[in-house]
Amino acid sequence: MSSKTLDDVNVAGKRVLLRADLNVPMHGGAVSDSTRLERLVPTIKELADKGARVVVLSHFDRPQGKVVPELSLRPVAEALEGVLGHKVSFAADCIGPVAEAAVAALSDGDVLVLENTRFHAGEEANDADFAAALAKLGDLYVNDAFSAAHRAHASTEGVAKYLPSFAGRLMQAELHALEKALGHPARPVAAIVAGSKVSTKLDLLTNLVTKVDILVIGGAMANTFLAAQGFNVGKSLQERDLHETAREILRTAAAKGCEILLPQDVVVAEVFAANPHTQVVKIDAIPANMMALDVGPATVAAFISRLPHIRTIIWNGPLGAFETKPFDASTNTLADAIAKATKAGKIISVGGGGDTVSALKLAGVQNELTYLSSAGGAFLEWMEGKILPGVIALSKDLSNIG
Repeated sequence: MSSKTLDDVNVAGKRVLLRADLNVPMHGGAVSDSTRLERLVPTIKELADKGARVVVLSHFDRPQGKVVPELSLRPVAEALEGVLGHKVSFAADCIGPVAEAAVAALSDGDVLVLENTRFHAGEEANDADFAAALAKLGDLYVNDAFSAAHRAHASTEGVAKYLPSFAGRLMQAELHALEKALGHPARPVAAIVAGSKVSTKLDLLTNLVTKVDILVIGGAMANTFLAAQGFNVGKSLQERDLHETAREILRTAAAKGCEILLPQDVVVAEVFAANPHTQVVKIDAIPANMMALDVGPATVAAFISRLPHIRTIIWNGPLGAFETKPFDASTNTLADAIAKATKAGKIISVGGGGDTVSALKLAGVQNELTYLSSAGGAFLEWMEGKILPGVIALSKDLSNIG
């Protein structure tokens, strides 16, 4: 990927359309988690300090191409102003006379947030006329929303057809981290993949067994792999119709020289609830009336013992039902060990995905990995080896645009 960055352009006096991800969690009409806003600060500050007129584009939730007042970006713009420490104006539309007037009123260094792009059906349809109307508001396009880069929408891909396009600092950091993790990584490479279902991560597993040296499978999806090999997993969540698929993944891994690590022991309980009676049992001794809700201490210890021989780790998915104690124990223990190895300069660690970010925050190590991606679907699709439209759009040469 050969996208240009902010190092390659003079933005002074230019109207810069900045595609950001302002799709943040809200509670009671206020932003409840400002992580995504905080990660935008370096790009916005750099553009404003260099004299750009910053025009921020973003979607919010799923209004289905209609104006839904409660899904307005106005309160998010107000929160961004607080995080940025810089005045942020707001326009009640993202195209047309209202938006054009708001952009025309900007001075060098000003920041403006336009209304939810998904209030227009042309956004998700990647309509050429809508993309052209957005492009009319800027001289340059900067995409800093890797988390939305897997969508070929007007504000993520369409606009780049009309304006010289560049990667923002957050996009640049994401791409750099991901390239170090899977593109040209330091080896051996280990991937930790967990979650509730194999079906949701089938493409991911299929791609990773051809790219990594060690694949750790945890979460409820590990139950499907164990059952596929003949183990009785009791009442544990599993996908019976994917047993043959699991066996095929194991065969492919063996053929490609990828070592797969499955649980040796698990933490079981009769019910999924906070602090129930639990047992630690080996995988060949799961009681018929119990369910596996976390991997066990021997499993975690076995993987931690491999860390001195690993140079790169990619993590997607907590090892157990981390939201409910005590089933966060294995994730917390492994997260702490990886954080320490990272801090000691022994490994490069990259994590991503919504549950992964939440789990690592609860473990208190969200700032101790080499890189933690706030992207969900885009991070997963990148790990699956898929082409991301919003990233590819930045690599096209539009230098001949007048």
